[in-house]
Amino acid sequence: MYDRKMAIVDLSKGKVKEYTIPKKWQRGFLGGRGINSYLLYNLIEKGIDPFSPKNVLVLGVGPLGGTLAPSSSRFNASGLSPETGILGDSNCGGFFGPELRFAGFDHLVLRGKSKKPSYVNVQDGEIEIRDAKDYWGLDTYEVQISLRKDLGDVESVVTGVAGENKVRMACLRTGVKNAAGRCGMGALMGSKNVKAVVASGVNGVKVEHPQRMLELMEEIKDYLMGSKITPILGSQGTPLLYEVSNALGAIRTKNSQLNVWSDSLNAEELEQHVEKMISCSSCFTHCRHRNKFDGEGPEYTAVGLLGANLGLDHYPDIIKLNNTCNELGLDVSSAGSVLGWAFELYERGIIDKKMTGQEIGFGDFELANDLLHKISRREGFGDILAESSQAAKKFGPKSKDYLIAVKNLPQSDPHDIRYIKAFGLGIATASRGADHLRSRPTIEIFFRLPQEVKEQIYGKGATTDPTVYDGKAQAVHFSDNIFATIDSLGLCKFICHGFNSPHYLKYEHFSKLLYAVTGSEFKEKELENIGKRIIDTERLFNFKHGVTAKDDTLPKRYFDDPMKQGVSKGHRIERKGFDKMKKEYYKLRKWDEKGRVKPQRKKHIESHGGLP
Repeated sequence: MYDRKMAIVDLSKGKVKEYTIPKKWQRGFLGGRGINSYLLYNLIEKGIDPFSPKNVLVLGVGPLGGTLAPSSSRFNASGLSPETGILGDSNCGGFFGPELRFAGFDHLVLRGKSKKPSYVNVQDGEIEIRDAKDYWGLDTYEVQISLRKDLGDVESVVTGVAGENKVRMACLRTGVKNAAGRCGMGALMGSKNVKAVVASGVNGVKVEHPQRMLELMEEIKDYLMGSKITPILGSQGTPLLYEVSNALGAIRTKNSQLNVWSDSLNAEELEQHVEKMISCSSCFTHCRHRNKFDGEGPEYTAVGLLGANLGLDHYPDIIKLNNTCNELGLDVSSAGSVLGWAFELYERGIIDKKMTGQEIGFGDFELANDLLHKISRREGFGDILAESSQAAKKFGPKSKDYLIAVKNLPQSDPHDIRYIKAFGLGIATASRGADHLRSRPTIEIFFRLPQEVKEQIYGKGATTDPTVYDGKAQAVHFSDNIFATIDSLGLCKFICHGFNSPHYLKYEHFSKLLYAVTGSEFKEKELENIGKRIIDTERLFNFKHGVTAKDDTLPKRYFDDPMKQGVSKGHRIERKGFDKMKKEYYKLRKWDEKGRVKPQRKKHIESHGGLP
């Protein structure tokens, strides 16, 4: 391993301390999400408020970030979540992660709270806390443009108006579309009086074996382009998943009251509203849309949660709502889920006009757009919705029956998981809540894959039928591990084995890339075990902050209400079947029957040493 740096920025004192990241951390957690999770476990005290200066915001890049490795653009933003009160962690692409490494740092820890609006400037190995009064109040596009105008060719990760107002579902944003969307990291940055972290550097990233890296990249590019999904992603992006989900009868519609929606939201219908496809740093997939409404996107999550989930079927309306979320700095997934929840509550009479100030309901673009702006400014009914799932305190206990969330995190996946049992187990046990990017076993819905192929990917006992409960623990366990590893390397899941394709990059590819970059050898099993260690660390963090096995569950609707339409009509999650999956999953994770990390595994994690 080679020297990599981290810095702790004490905003309250205006001081910065730099450290060399211990070799033991690099070996045990790699970087990115892994080292971020380890830092959270060591730094955040039990029982603090997420908006307390004692909370920290950690930005971390993996060891492959900023290199020629494919799609090596990703970084993680982590802290105690203002939205859920437990692990907050969000993965983001674009160009900021590589630029942070070019500027000389792999991890930044922001602690305390600035006395006045500030931004953190990281340039060529130097870190400075600067006055941000001229940037406060700007939306996420405006502030990045202004920072570039004032500072030159820089990359920045910023919070928007929503984050300044501590909206619990506020995200961080870099570029036009890229978001560290989940868990309210924008609200956390805003609570620290920080508008942005800016990075610029000219040093690049050291590669121990550059010739081998070039050879590897040729091999890997040919390998990835050999998958049928790569050119499809490059032409249609993630909205291609909408048609698949809708055909299954598994698209969340009107707060999961329905499960089939309009074909007008199929990916081919989006094409007329797209200028071109673009990419993140070091990526040749080009899965992102630049739309004709001065923005980027929408992704599949926006199509589902700002479209079907809100009863909207006109693509320009959905694109505009997507762009509004991006400008204001709102998490698309939580914003769409919370609006859909409120609309159903109003229809059922659980909340009324006295609270909302107006009639609200599905299928109204102008209403949805207006509410997004009110949420960002905490105006009127928007102030209640800005609390995300915690709005249940105002809506009353009955409202929780209709909240599509796990561990207080609104579900990010537009899939209605009642048909796809492994997806249900995945969102129930995911470390940050109802989330498809932690453990989504996408290949579960590839019906035509033979049994032996499924077992090669997920392990012995995997099944070809997504509706049965057998074999689902194996699928989620495998996905958990490899996704934790890839998040810690700094690569994108879109090229990860098991996420969109039965091919794509596996542990053997990770091992070769790490050797080329760092000069250190990592065996495939060691990399898998790093993923397991990260999952254990996140579990320890959550249990420290009040999570128990009872929280590994699903929304009431998924258990009690059968799906009403299409191929999946009649399906739901049976409690007995769910409990069986969860028990098997705990066993594979080597947790005890109460879902706790066993003492010897906890001791092993803590043996990596405290803070430097």
